[in-house]
Amino acid sequence: MIEQNLLDAVKQYTANLDKDITFVLQTGEHSKREELKSFLNDIVSVSERLHLEESDFTDARSPISFTLLADKTHTGIIFSGIPGGHEFSSLILAILQAGGTALKLDESVQALVRNVKEPLRFETFISLSCHNCPEVVQALNQFALLNPLISNDMIDGGLFQEEIEKRNIQGVPAVFLNDESFANGKIDTAKLIEKLLEKYPHITEGAASTQALPLQDVTVIGGGPAGAAAAIYAARKGLKVTLIADRIGGQVKDTMGIENLIGTKETTGPKLAAQLQEHIRANDITVKENLSVKSVEKGEKSHAVILQTGERIDTRTLIIASGAKWRELGVPGEKENLGQGVAYCPHCDGPFFKGKHVAVIGGGNSGIEAAIDLAGIVRHVSVFEFADSLKADKVLVDAAQKRDNIDIYLGVATQSIQASGGKVTALEYQKRADQSTHRLELDGVFVQIGLVPNTAFLGDTVRLSKFGEIEVNARGETSTPGIFAAGDCTTVPYKQIVIAMGEGAKAALSAFDYLIRQN
Repeated sequence: MIEQNLLDAVKQYTANLDKDITFVLQTGEHSKREELKSFLNDIVSVSERLHLEESDFTDARSPISFTLLADKTHTGIIFSGIPGGHEFSSLILAILQAGGTALKLDESVQALVRNVKEPLRFETFISLSCHNCPEVVQALNQFALLNPLISNDMIDGGLFQEEIEKRNIQGVPAVFLNDESFANGKIDTAKLIEKLLEKYPHITEGAASTQALPLQDVTVIGGGPAGAAAAIYAARKGLKVTLIADRIGGQVKDTMGIENLIGTKETTGPKLAAQLQEHIRANDITVKENLSVKSVEKGEKSHAVILQTGERIDTRTLIIASGAKWRELGVPGEKENLGQGVAYCPHCDGPFFKGKHVAVIGGGNSGIEAAIDLAGIVRHVSVFEFADSLKADKVLVDAAQKRDNIDIYLGVATQSIQASGGKVTALEYQKRADQSTHRLELDGVFVQIGLVPNTAFLGDTVRLSKFGEIEVNARGETSTPGIFAAGDCTTVPYKQIVIAMGEGAKAALSAFDYLIRQN
């Protein structure tokens, strides 16, 4: 069932396991059970430290559920379904980490998770075609390994349609905590930690007591193209550098096709993000990943960055490359129906709308690309653009217009997203020309109206534009001496990967110049 080259790779990965890992497969009858059993048998065949048992265990969801034991001890990790596709990596990482491989979480994050004193039972509904889901599954699996009170069940939504319908799930990943909705849609480890802190603020006690870093020369906030370039350039100058990022790659990680990075004919976002991470790790850079910044305190000779964990990092200079996030419509029914018909990622959530009618809000490149992608999955796509013409590149517009199942509404303003029984049923819009209001019945809405800078945490630390962008000069300097900025969070026009990289390098060189003049 599993290709031999993959099994060879698994054999190599598992060669140094410190513990015996046992898959315990739930007994019973299911049309997919033999396929799952064969899948697991293929994996255990590569190592004497891997085993398969069958048992009627209480944590199981169905006969196609299995859990992981490490030296006969429950890990809290459960897989309901066959973890193929993008989730194959989640299974392999679970085996390795349960078997003794170091976790990929910052020490302060691990301290937070260990401080949890209440039972936390996570259920993570995924799609095997979702490229964002594994990050959530893998993070929660690590939480389970850190604390015996925590468990996580990866659930293949395609095999548990009754639960999908019962819980009104229309987007993945969909995370439930102790039977209540916890998180929906694209979410990273840093956001999972934020949500845990909202529910259990006491877990910060002692988490910030890890050994504090010495005064840094440069601290970079953000792990996208701008932040990565800034950190690498600063480290190459021999400076003491720390990089703080919720995830390495930033928005790039969500881009499937990249064909305008000069010198690289074509690549994908996940591949480029991995290359950025490799380049960062190759330099003397302290990386604080899976963490977000709570606030920044400016000073005369140095500044301070306060993390969500309570940890404080003092730094002589600061480079803000915090990027941007999906812009929200801000209309009634949007937030209320997130994960129940409202989505932001067509790659992840498109398969849930197969054969249905969806809307794409936004006529720029991202909106038209989304419409084209969705047209191959759904029955019909309606594109809504506020302006009187599409802003997307002509090649994309031409491709969309050739599709019989795409129609385009120009000069319209979305008024509300309507739902019934926990599912989106219609979109209300207004024609700007005559102010008339109309209602279009549909099943889902994909919002693609651009990005908003991640600068709320800065307060009045630096001067911001009316759009929330950090105002910078030609050298990447902000209104505050010793603080620089680069990338999509700044006023620099044209939010492109190649531009962000250049701006990040420039900010690092400016920071270096600033430091040598302070001595």
